[in-house]
Amino acid sequence: MGWDWFTDPGYWASRLLFQRLLAALYLVAFLATALQFRALLGEHGMLPVPRFVRRVPFRRAPSLFHWRYSDRLFATVAWAGVVVAAALVLGLFDRTPVWATMLAWLVPWLLYQSIVNVGQIWYSFGWESLLLEVGFLAIFLGPADTAPPVLVLWLLRWVLFRLEFGAGLIKLRGDECWRDLTCLYYHHETQPMPGPLSWYFHHLPKPLHRVEAAASHFTQLVAPFALFAPQPVAGAAALLMILTQLWLVASGNFSWLNFLTITLAVSVVDSSVVGLPVPELAQPPVWHQALVIGLTVLVVVLSYRPARNLVSRRQVMNTSFDRLHLVNTYGAFGSVTKVRHEIVIEATDDPVLTGDTVWREYEFKGKPGDPRRRPPQFAPYHLRLDWLMWFAALSTRYAQSWLPALAEKLLAADPATLKLLRHDPFDGARPTYLRAQLYRYRFTTPRERRETGAWWVREARGPALRTARLGADGTVIAVD
Repeated sequence: MGWDWFTDPGYWASRLLFQRLLAALYLVAFLATALQFRALLGEHGMLPVPRFVRRVPFRRAPSLFHWRYSDRLFATVAWAGVVVAAALVLGLFDRTPVWATMLAWLVPWLLYQSIVNVGQIWYSFGWESLLLEVGFLAIFLGPADTAPPVLVLWLLRWVLFRLEFGAGLIKLRGDECWRDLTCLYYHHETQPMPGPLSWYFHHLPKPLHRVEAAASHFTQLVAPFALFAPQPVAGAAALLMILTQLWLVASGNFSWLNFLTITLAVSVVDSSVVGLPVPELAQPPVWHQALVIGLTVLVVVLSYRPARNLVSRRQVMNTSFDRLHLVNTYGAFGSVTKVRHEIVIEATDDPVLTGDTVWREYEFKGKPGDPRRRPPQFAPYHLRLDWLMWFAALSTRYAQSWLPALAEKLLAADPATLKLLRHDPFDGARPTYLRAQLYRYRFTTPRERRETGAWWVREARGPALRTARLGADGTVIAVD
């Protein structure tokens, strides 16, 4: 009998596509880090890594930055991740020995682990842990000229099951609008980062919104069980999930969450479903088979708490139960916001505030601001500050650790912070005063859209941040 049971050549094509897609998402993740970290986490950032590692020990947040931190080192780690991920996208390790392929996949996992574990609130999103969990399993898939290990393929299905089923349960247990199928009346308008087509999705007929909600329930609560059925049932369930995720990609910006879910679903589809011939593939070495068995035992043990969380009435979402993010729990939109609010940051360069002071707005790259600007497409790229601004508009408790620091950076015209914005109304000069206003946003109706050309209508709701100036010592001083 030997080890023939250990591999299934029928998944060689899906394994190859899975690896390419995952490597591309790694590349996006490292690129977003390289281009944004200085303002967010750098030595002079809003939440500096050096301050974090002094407060949090290595055992709670394993990272190479506990050994040493500098902005140059962080940039080196991020750009090294970009280079390795690009090499994996190009397939440069497809035909190397198994140990070399494993090492190539281990490097981005270790580097991104170090980043996420010191990333604080900027890296608190569920797709960070998902990338690390899936990336860890990818280490053991082997190169293109060996047969894919069945156990790793099943572990990927287990991730996909928890991802989809957990999201379905959190909805069913959460907002009543998921149970009466009305959540999509609001979601396309109030989601964190609307996309170019979100306005059109929002204005779909309400019966179609109810169909959307019902289809979501079926895909997340029923179809996941079919992932463990024989082919072609498992492949059909995966294809349904891919279609659902493409719908979500078209309707909004959710970083790489939808793309990574599609990547996972690809690993479920065997070559017979798409009619591809299977080439001659070598069996992986015995030591690799032993490692895969050890990996499987480890994941089974670590799955106890996430599995218990799934069936718990107090289900939590997007939580890691181990320091290395090896087996996590996921979920999204257990409650749906019915009304959209946005924080609009304004400043002036007038030396003295008067009733005639003109306030000028800072424009963010992704989040709604100018009502006449169409929501842009950024996913799978992740605009971390824009996402946190959405949470800040929900409640100031989400922004206590960083919003005052953002105000300070804008008053100081910090170049790294200004690079995170789409438009600086002062062209790099320092403003004298800054404030933040809370607005109620809603999509225009089709008639309003035709008449005004605007995508949004907004109404002021009051101050979100007190008017402030920069003191002589560089600290923010409230003036009202």
